[in-house]
Amino acid sequence: MSFPRQYARTQRFSIGVPRSFQISPDGQRVAFLRSRDGTDTATCLWVAEPDGTERIIADPRTIGDTGEDLPPEERARRERLRESGSGIVSYSVDKAFTRAVFSLSGRLYSVELDGSGTPRELPAASPAIDPVLDPTGRLVAYVHKGAIHVLDLADGLDRVVAAPDGKNITWGLAEFIAAEEMGRHRGMWWSPDGTFLLATRVDTTPVRRWHISDPGNPEAVPQTVAYPAAGTDNAEVRLAVLRADNTGEPVWVEWDRDAFPYLVTAGWTQRLKGTSTIVFTVQDRAQRTLRACTADPLTGHLHELWTETSDTWVEIMPGVPEFDASGAALRFGVDSSGERALYLGDRMVNSPGQYVRAVLDVDGCCVLYSASPLGEPHIVRLWLYDSRTDTRTEMSFPGADGPSGVHSGLLRGDTLVIQRRDLSSPGVRTAIVRGVHEEQSVTEVESRAERPDLPGVHVQLQRLSEREIPAALVLPSWYTPDSDPLPVLLDPYGGPHAQRVLCAQSAYLTAQWFAEQGFAVLIADGRGTPGIGLAWEQAIHRNMAETVLEDQVAALHAAPEAFGVRLDLTKVGIRGWSFGGYLAALAVLRRPDVFHAAVAGAPVTDWRLYDTHYTERYLGHPDDDPECYERESLLVDAPKLQRPLLLIHGLADDNVVFAHTQRLSSALLAAGRPHTVLPLSGATHMANDPTVSENLLLVQVEFLRDALHLT
Repeated sequence: MSFPRQYARTQRFSIGVPRSFQISPDGQRVAFLRSRDGTDTATCLWVAEPDGTERIIADPRTIGDTGEDLPPEERARRERLRESGSGIVSYSVDKAFTRAVFSLSGRLYSVELDGSGTPRELPAASPAIDPVLDPTGRLVAYVHKGAIHVLDLADGLDRVVAAPDGKNITWGLAEFIAAEEMGRHRGMWWSPDGTFLLATRVDTTPVRRWHISDPGNPEAVPQTVAYPAAGTDNAEVRLAVLRADNTGEPVWVEWDRDAFPYLVTAGWTQRLKGTSTIVFTVQDRAQRTLRACTADPLTGHLHELWTETSDTWVEIMPGVPEFDASGAALRFGVDSSGERALYLGDRMVNSPGQYVRAVLDVDGCCVLYSASPLGEPHIVRLWLYDSRTDTRTEMSFPGADGPSGVHSGLLRGDTLVIQRRDLSSPGVRTAIVRGVHEEQSVTEVESRAERPDLPGVHVQLQRLSEREIPAALVLPSWYTPDSDPLPVLLDPYGGPHAQRVLCAQSAYLTAQWFAEQGFAVLIADGRGTPGIGLAWEQAIHRNMAETVLEDQVAALHAAPEAFGVRLDLTKVGIRGWSFGGYLAALAVLRRPDVFHAAVAGAPVTDWRLYDTHYTERYLGHPDDDPECYERESLLVDAPKLQRPLLLIHGLADDNVVFAHTQRLSSALLAAGRPHTVLPLSGATHMANDPTVSENLLLVQVEFLRDALHLT
């Protein structure tokens, strides 16, 4: 089977990889999601027992519903999550780890985690969106037609505890900006005792409406979306405390929403004075202030926990606020060296010389966090900080050859679930370590993903130019020092929040396939990408295009000597998707002396058409600095096009809408500049259709070979 076909049918080799782990309070049992094999898209719910056995708890094919008939609300939620699978793609468990709930095709199911029964459909209104089981396992909250329902699993009584009071009101779901840009994918949270439900009320009335149609299906009604483009109004988001028994009035959690319109995180803790307390964070529109607060669920009274400020922007860091067993608060700040650091109260959690990435979990007095050694952004390690002894211990993958690799994890009940990717194999390894302080047992959870049909991955990592730009060069398996100079294909993302140069073979599978077609594939993480430090990330502030392009050029020119390979710099192509698509088009428009052909997939071409939270973080409000938006736009550069440019875009994309490509194409046509546009009917920001996904790779390589005059 060809690599493009395998790549498509395995959904980029993600099918069959175990994920979405949850651990029982005693650490003995672990639940997770995984399909039966590397091409079966129907994801199942599994439980791993202490003896290493794995049992399917819920199989969509046995139930008779693979979860592919999605209601629009669920389809939109998955688009924000970049969830391409089907079957059981998420689930919720109770505190005692006895029961789980999940939805399939908008229908609600419950199953016992001890395997004592089969999944049973619950008498819920359909479609049921984003079900959440309460900690006691008695009640499940879900959203139906914008209203929050609470279903009693014992008697089947279904109550509406919050209903829309207007046309554009939705309860209990994350709004577009929260899900797309803030990493908050939920809009309701149970109190620890299951008495209260904290929920968002979202009003999209102020948000402009855009209409997304598909010319390939003229009979289909255009989709209307509330899209908050840069400089326009956002949705209005409020928080309320609801009683599960639907008695009494909502208690509103009121903060200064004019000053802090963005609700970043929300939830509960019992670690402050032993009572259930609401914890949430908010952010100002300029994103220079992030404030954490607590609130009394009975009165809504607020207390400020901490405030973080910046002259550029405050990055939203995963996992905070959180509290250890003593009630000390975890927060991010900037240390004396000017780098981001993790604090527990006034104590610094991480060691100096670590680039902290996220708080992954808190188990009593132990904080699990991920970090890279400064100067080694391609490596991600796990560390366990014990606040009782003020000590840090690296959590290594059992039996792995050295600490190199990219790790993630989860901690509960003195049990660690750790996942590792490295350069020795293309997949993901997962281990369950029970007894992290005194290792008692280790079991591996099998990955059933297919192995890619490639002759290995031939990648070298280097730091390039005086700036020491992290870079990877992928060469054909048949390349030797005596080979003719290779044409070069740059394959960047190159923007914020995404890192391509990693110590993980899985990061280079597609690059290796392009290399086998006769290219040296260069991937560079320039300024703006994570992993180096604050100054590196914030160097793109108000000067994004020039900065990111400059680093790609510098990496390209430094590569031949640094890697010791012969590269043909008269034949240089560049490809990318999303921000990478913007960068690819930018490259041929502004530096045709360096780049000779480009493939730009779903590119942002006019930043006024992209969303508020992302765009204004880097470029400011367009009314305050319109020249910045003009400078960063590709449209003004259209008359400069001298090189072959292929634009690829999904017509149903509601993130980077097709108007980006349409407007650039119109500007190019007006300037008399030939170019190629490939519209993808029915495709969103993710081209998930197997046929489309397969042929996109083939189309790109043929375009590049023709544009660069390769035989």
